[in-house]
Parts: sequence; C-alpha cells; structure tokens
Amino acid sequence: MQIPEAPEEASKFARVRDGFQRLWTPHRMAYIRGEGKPTARPSRGRNDIPTCPFCSAPGGSDAEGLIVHRGETCYVVLNLFPYNPGHLLICPYRHVPRYLDLTDEETLEFTALTKDAIRALEAASNPMGFNLGMNQGAVAGAGVEAHLHQHVVPRWGGDMNFLPIIGQTKALPVLLEDTRTELREAWPR
Repeated sequence: MQIPEAPEEASKFARVRDGFQRLWTPHRMAYIRGEGKPTARPSRGRNDIPTCPFCSAPGGSDAEGLIVHRGETCYVVLNLFPYNPGHLLICPYRHVPRYLDLTDEETLEFTALTKDAIRALEAASNPMGFNLGMNQGAVAGAGVEAHLHQHVVPRWGGDMNFLPIIGQTKALPVLLEDTRTELREAWPR
C-alpha cells in the first residue's frame, strides 16, 4: 500500500508513515462543533438564533427535508448524521424539548409512527434488530436538545466494527436519497 506524502505545510509529525488508511469525513465537523443547533426556542427569522432543523424540515419538500412520512402532529425524517443506513427520527411538528411536553394526541401518533418506522425498515432492509431511544438534555446525549425526537436505528450483525470505535468514523454504503426512496415505498399504508 502506498501512502501519499503529506503536504509541505503539514508538520513533520504528519509525515510519519503509520500504515493506516484514512477515511476523511470533514462534513461531520459542523455536527461536532454544534453549528446550527437550535436554542430553547425556534428562530423567528433572527440571524443570531440558529433555526431548528426539526422545525424547518417540514417547511420544504419531502425530498429536500429528507422526510419519509408526514402525520397530523408528527413526522418521520432521515437522520442527516446516521449511525446506520435507514436511521430515522420521529419528531413532533411542535417545538417541544421533552416527551412530557407532548399532548395526548401527539403521544399517540409519536408511538404509532415509531411502530410504522420499524415496519417500513423491516420491509425495506430486513434489519436483525433496532435501537430505539430519546436523549433528553445535553448530559443525556441529546445532539439537538431543544426539539424532541426519537431515534429508530436499524441494526445488523457485524454492522459495528473497529472504524467507529477506534476511528470515530462510520462508513455508510447507501446514499440518504436512496434510503428515503426505499423507505417511502415500504411505508405502511
């Protein structure tokens, strides 16, 4: 394996050949730095408050917002930074931070859409299991803590290897647009 030389402006340490290949994912830096994460309230057009991605996604086309299904009070969207292909998020349209903030009507649809997401993923990609969960608050791991959302992550045997654990990188074999199309076609009617 031939490892390319580091650019001239790189430090002398960058030139050390360690035998590793690198899969660069610089697009994730926006997520890691927290760019565009909303505050406790959605933006009302002010430039100093980030717009909530879960409030803005339903405002455009389904394809543009990566929306798989729209309900009355909640919708289903592909995660822009997925753990696995088909990683879905169930979101209420209302900007609320906690599960306890949902109305009874929202809670019923939130749960029903979670079940439909599992059915669609089973039909589209036959996963062997699922991770389901909500992270409420930054200390609980919420990436966007201001707008409630539930993760539905399909899992397969062997889908985790050394790459995410050691390299903090996830290789995804399917484009988001292709995954969205497959899931919309498999969505329960």
